Amino acid sequence: MAIATVNPATGQLIKSFEALSDAQLEVKLQKAADAFSSYRNVPFAARAQMMLKAAAILDGEKETFARMMTTEMGKTFRSAVDEAAKCAWVCRFYAENAERFLADEVVETSANRSYIRYQPLGPVLAVMPWNFPFWQVFRFAAPALMAGNVGLLKHASIVPQCALMIEDIFRRAGFPDGVFQTLLIGSHKVDRVLGDPRVMAATLTGSEGAGIEVGVGAAKRIKKVVLELGGSDPFIVMPSANLEAAVSTAVKARVFNNGQSCIAAKRFIVAEAIADKFEREFAAKMAALKVGDPFDEQTELGPLSTAQGVADLDREVQKTVQAGAKVLTGRKPLNRPGNFYAPTVLTNILVWAGSERVPRQRFGGRDSHRQRQPFWARSERLDE
Repeated sequence: MAIATVNPATGQLIKSFEALSDAQLEVKLQKAADAFSSYRNVPFAARAQMMLKAAAILDGEKETFARMMTTEMGKTFRSAVDEAAKCAWVCRFYAENAERFLADEVVETSANRSYIRYQPLGPVLAVMPWNFPFWQVFRFAAPALMAGNVGLLKHASIVPQCALMIEDIFRRAGFPDGVFQTLLIGSHKVDRVLGDPRVMAATLTGSEGAGIEVGVGAAKRIKKVVLELGGSDPFIVMPSANLEAAVSTAVKARVFNNGQSCIAAKRFIVAEAIADKFEREFAAKMAALKVGDPFDEQTELGPLSTAQGVADLDREVQKTVQAGAKVLTGRKPLNRPGNFYAPTVLTNILVWAGSERVPRQRFGGRDSHRQRQPFWARSERLDE
């Protein structure tokens, strides 16, 4: 995938970037190693002062950063502003608490003195997704840098300017040169970076496939790794629920971040007694969503992040319908510029049971309830 900013609301190519050459990548890896040799000895108080400055920059310029998030991946502007503010919060949190979290711990043993001491590892590679282009990075970077490590960011290829902005925030906050660097590289070079002896650990948020590759790469080199992969969260509605509140919450849980979140509700499991009414009201609210320009304050749902995401989503929806699913609303891309897909609700989803396809008709193993699965099919590709 090209490293480029393409506005998902218009399809317009705004800016493209050349990937780092092998020689340029080598310079950055050595810079990270050199930075770590001195930064690891910087006192907590000094690290905290710089991290608090990063928080101040995020707070003071949150609308600037939000505009870039919205431009590159399409989230609504108001949610992007909130994301920048949340990043400022996480910087302050670790600035204020890291020293306490990482203090020596005395351990009672028969020896004269035993204790646990936490020490920085070195350069840490972070492979991050596009769906929360600032938050996913800062929730890694704030604790990692406060612990005395240095960061190497391989961000998603569709948010390169967000990645460069984040590097610039840490630079302006006073962190020494090389302590946090963005690597504009394709995913095919991740294993090379992970295999470099100067890189001591890795973290990834993304797809299972990408997680397997990074997990295996770290394991065969005996390097520490933290993986946060996708999910398929159930939204269960019982007869005791306030139905109006349940429907409103279900819509918000599905369309948050334009539906592109690993923690979004994806499977709606509803008790038989209220299933018909829930489906009607849920589908009606989904159909009524205002879809459009993510910079418009009235917009409730913006575009998908890429044109490929729209094509992949439509293929899955059509396959599901051909297999017997019932369309309550939506089902097709919108006829307008950009990566827009109509809010879609499907029910009567068929699943494989052995060699048969059967409707899911049980809830909790009891015949008195029927499991229905209306869902808004949204792309969850996070690997690139």
